[in-house]
Amino acid sequence: MRIIAIGSAALMDGFSLLGIETHADLSVPALEQLLDGIVTDNKRTLIYLEQGGANTELPSLQKIRNEGGNILISELPQLNTPEHRDTSIDALITRVIGSSALGLEHE
Repeated sequence: MRIIAIGSAALMDGFSLLGIETHADLSVPALEQLLDGIVTDNKRTLIYLEQGGANTELPSLQKIRNEGGNILISELPQLNTPEHRDTSIDALITRVIGSSALGLEHE
């Protein structure tokens, strides 16, 4: 299984210490190229993606999300604003179970 972390250089430092393949501060075209290669390879891959990259409207990112399969994306909050997490899974959990499931009653 391939494990990749994509995000800011500061966040990627910790992942690289764990021996995880990291890609720091990618431009949008570089992120699209990397994700497109992952989709083409179609190997089991876990991608840790910082929210800045996760919120872009890239065709390969949408394809991964829509098709599922061998590629799993886990969104990470940005280091400079961890209290403003806004991941797609949080929205789904809130819709299905309610905000109390995430401890968001006060929001």
